[in-house]
Parts: sequence; C-alpha cells; structure tokens
Amino acid sequence: MGHRLSKIYTRTGDDGTTGLGDGSRVPKTHGRIEAYGTVDEANSAIGVILAVPNLPPAVTEALTQIQHELFDLGGELAVPGYRAIQDTHIDQLEQCLDRFNEPLPMLKEFILPGGGPAAAACHMARAITRRAERCAWALAQSEAVAPQVTRYLNRLSDLLFVIARVLARHENGQEVLWKRK
Repeated sequence: MGHRLSKIYTRTGDDGTTGLGDGSRVPKTHGRIEAYGTVDEANSAIGVILAVPNLPPAVTEALTQIQHELFDLGGELAVPGYRAIQDTHIDQLEQCLDRFNEPLPMLKEFILPGGGPAAAACHMARAITRRAERCAWALAQSEAVAPQVTRYLNRLSDLLFVIARVLARHENGQEVLWKRK
C-alpha cells in the first residue's frame, strides 16, 4: 500500500465544507459529518482507556478489536451507500458482553460513573458512544443508514458499561451506587 496521507492539509475545507468518501462535498455541520465525527470521538475515548497501564488482556483485546470496527463504521458513515458493519459484528459484541457480564454481581441500583481511572474513562467512552448512536439516528431521519450501524452503537454502549464494571473491580475501585434523595 502506498502513502495514503502524504499531505495532511489540503485547504479544501477552508470554505466550511468537507469531502465525503464518494467525492461529494457537504457542509462541515452536515448530519453525516456529525455522526462519523462522534464515532471518531468514541474511538478516541476508547484509546484513552487502552492507554491506562495493566488492563486485563481480555479487555485490551476486545477494545482494540472494537477500535478497528469503529473505524470501519465511521467509514460506512463517511461513504454514502457503503456497508461495513454486519450482523456478525453485533453478534460478536453480544457474545463479548455476555462473557464480561457473567461473573459480575447483579445490579440492584444505578451506578454513577467512576470506580477508577480506566473505569471512569470507560464510562466516558460509553456516554460518547450513546451520543454517536443519537447522531446516527438523527442522520437516519434524512438519509439511508443501515440498521446495523445504530444497533452496533447501541450494543457497544452496553458493552462499555459492563467493561467499566469489570475495570472498577480490576482497579480495586468501588462502583458508586446512585442514592435516591
């Protein structure tokens, strides 16, 4: 593969537009840009989790795979008509979620974000992923978005919640339970 990004700046976006993967140009405020930009933000937030030392290997493996899939999902949003996320991706997220969730104690209360540095970062990634899902749904009101995109983001936010619980225990932190006043 050759050099794909030999020049980082192009000046073509100085007019407030950006290019989609199909060559068309749209305003930088377009719903498609908001959707894949928020997916990129979620991917970056997962990178923050992965930067925390001494994560459980299974968490590192799962989150690294998810980063690749989020890059593909962003590509799907950036190229109208392109499909990258399949039902198998969602099935894999569900299987991963079940594996991580099985040994955890049942929840009886809501959990506040926190529990340790990696757990807190995971809660942040979860919240950003929820926003990415909302952006994808907003885009779907005006343009075609494959249902796998929104389902993937929904399942991913659930998985990140469970991984945050796993990380809180790994970091010897405590889950902070919400207390009704």
